[in-house]
Amino acid sequence: MRHVIILGSTGSIGTQAIEVINKNPDKFKVVGLAAGSNSKDLEAQRDHFGLSSSQAVLGAEAATKLVSETEADVVLNGITGSIGLAPTLAALRTGKTLALANKESLIVGGQLVKDLAKPGQIVPVDSEHSAIAQCLRAGSSSEVRKLILTASGGPFRGFSKTQLSEVTPAQALAHPTWVMGQVVTTNSASMVNKGLELIEAHLLFDIPFERIEVTVHPQSVIHSMVEFVDGSVIAQASPPDMKLPIALGLSWPERIAEVSSPIDWSKSHSWQFDPLDENVFGAVKLARQVGKLGKSYPAVYNASNEQAVAAFHAGLISFDQITELIERALEAHEPDSQLSLESVLAAEKWARDRTDAQIAKAC
Repeated sequence: MRHVIILGSTGSIGTQAIEVINKNPDKFKVVGLAAGSNSKDLEAQRDHFGLSSSQAVLGAEAATKLVSETEADVVLNGITGSIGLAPTLAALRTGKTLALANKESLIVGGQLVKDLAKPGQIVPVDSEHSAIAQCLRAGSSSEVRKLILTASGGPFRGFSKTQLSEVTPAQALAHPTWVMGQVVTTNSASMVNKGLELIEAHLLFDIPFERIEVTVHPQSVIHSMVEFVDGSVIAQASPPDMKLPIALGLSWPERIAEVSSPIDWSKSHSWQFDPLDENVFGAVKLARQVGKLGKSYPAVYNASNEQAVAAFHAGLISFDQITELIERALEAHEPDSQLSLESVLAAEKWARDRTDAQIAKAC
């Protein structure tokens, strides 16, 4: 039985993880929970699992303490945003397996996270990276030619730049496939999320950016692919359901039975793949540049985006200005020569302050 700590327990990832655990009580035991601010749902979860008040906490700082001081096999980090970095570092320092849904902590932490992680200690929970991890079991690392990340295209697939400038917050939150929170859903619509996933794939699998591609797949059934040197492409396919990668994150490398419904092969299926228009959705091209620069540039990319997304939903800027604001912050950024937790946090604060100032000018 694996003892599990769930960070972000009241959010989408956390609640689905609890569903998986509830159906498999012989495989998992919850020994810790952390939420952002939803004390009511956290209290109900604490009572459900029979935890003490010290085992069910609020806030990122308390989550970090929980991870550091609680014996566990697996930490599922489902926190949204870069505030998940400190709990990620704590999980790695204590030797626990890190089931990582909080992509931002890896992206902004970069080499800090990589240096702490032992081989196999980080198990990806993002559907795309979980898919790649599964596909990579089909061959050795020397046989990999490229990684192919799939993107649904979001609600604005096929839009022009002019059309993007006119979309509303409600339209940006109307994702055609996935049900997610405000930030992640908006990031999916702007393709910032795919940019973050591009950087994450590079860090997780040590594949150069030149060998990581993005293709638009509206049906979201192929979650990503790996192309091998002999021309073979291995794809992971399943109906869109986050419980599958969550369960794999908790139990890796073993699979749990009956987690998700498989594809019904008695029915006809049509799957579409299109190239991503990086001239319209510039966030992916920008992320590739940011990933190559490294240092604290990814932290600036992420923090500036979070401020811009909040401003968009507050009606202060247009949708297309999100990527513009990120680019302006990156152009002005002067990183420290050495990456540290302090330099990452300082870069994030600088990016947020600068982006807020740019937003105020735009208003």
